[in-house]
Amino acid sequence: MTGPESDCTCNAFLGGALHIWQPKSGYRAGVDPVLLAASVPAKAGETLLDIGCGVGVAALCAGRRVPGLSLTGLELQPDYADLARRNGQENGIPFDVHTGDLTAMPPALKAQQFDHVIANPPYYDRTASTPAQDRGRETALGEDTPLSDWVRHAAKRAAPGGSVTLIHRAERLPDLLTAFQAHLGSIEALPLAPRQARPARLLLVRGKKGGRADFCLHPPWILHNGTRHEADGESYTKPTACILRDGAALPFSQADT
Repeated sequence: MTGPESDCTCNAFLGGALHIWQPKSGYRAGVDPVLLAASVPAKAGETLLDIGCGVGVAALCAGRRVPGLSLTGLELQPDYADLARRNGQENGIPFDVHTGDLTAMPPALKAQQFDHVIANPPYYDRTASTPAQDRGRETALGEDTPLSDWVRHAAKRAAPGGSVTLIHRAERLPDLLTAFQAHLGSIEALPLAPRQARPARLLLVRGKKGGRADFCLHPPWILHNGTRHEADGESYTKPTACILRDGAALPFSQADT
């Protein structure tokens, strides 16, 4: 750990199955990396690379759900990479974390390919939004490296037949499809809608290295019960609660179950 423990908090994920150290004032993981991890169709004995892994929430959630999954991470910010290593160690999950830029990956990482590559790229175009004051939060949220580069480098690290899965804002679907189609096949998208009859705010997009199936837009996954927020407290649908509390899978389709 690179700073005083008072600068961090230790938070429970997956109903307490994981305890994650993260900065108090920097980027703090929410449900997005948990949903991303739950969507990966991984099996024991396979390999997974989390690009821009932060403190390791997505990779470690996947590792907790799939025992025997070999985890690797790449993180630009050294202090976040140190926390990711600590989180792997303290949760008893082997996690090989590299520090570096996705556009200039460490040679040891460039020499490898993975069964699954995941990423939760920064969501916000800073030509049209205000940067965060905290350096760590801004690096995690402000899009500096183009989204097309995230997809291109993720595809390079995917083994033949391997999957690449990203979570992002729904309005970026055209950009995501353009980038995925340049490097991957069998592309599918799963909108994540906050409630019934509400437009999706986020979506998961997956492609397969060498895939040939037609594009598939799946019916939306509904995160909350009801058509509007009516009371304080959580209102997750039962399938979503099982993901967030019990580490259940989030299938794109019945073929994943």
